Amino acid sequence: MALRNALLVALIDRESSGYDLAKKFSVSVANFWTATPQQLYRELEKMEAAGLLSARVVKQDKRPDKRLFSVTEAGRAALREFTRREPKPTTVRDELLVQVEALAHADVACVRTSIRSHLESSSRRLATYERSLAEILGSRTEDEFLATGSRIGPYLTLHRGISFERENIAWGRRALDILARRYPDPTPG
Repeated sequence: MALRNALLVALIDRESSGYDLAKKFSVSVANFWTATPQQLYRELEKMEAAGLLSARVVKQDKRPDKRLFSVTEAGRAALREFTRREPKPTTVRDELLVQVEALAHADVACVRTSIRSHLESSSRRLATYERSLAEILGSRTEDEFLATGSRIGPYLTLHRGISFERENIAWGRRALDILARRYPDPTPG
């Protein structure tokens, strides 16, 4: 159900192809919702069948025709209804934390590698989110944007994504520091 709502939000301002939505999800929507391209395409089809989206075919030379999806009035109504509901509390389901929890019975070097990998991923996502925020702000200061900008929702969700990745980075660095003191790494780096 939440993927459906995330897609409605992604399409609310302008029509997009499934391909463009997949790109948008990997950059701007990924800070609060993730989905594979296959999941997106399946959900788009279901949403069209349910009358929440309409699609039009655009003929292309030397490429397959593409379908552009847009939100219908029923889709707008569904999104309004979604925003009236109390959201479910956020829960953490993180495989890395399961590995860390099992540290006493785990290969510490492998857990350390997993933490480093997560640190790198968080750093890449943080850089992407910060670039997206800079694009939203343009040449305006944050105060100017907040007074006159029209994309307050994306601004707020990007700030949440930025905070989340900064916390992931801080936690990862602390975890590696603690592991280095408790279980000295035989291979420096």
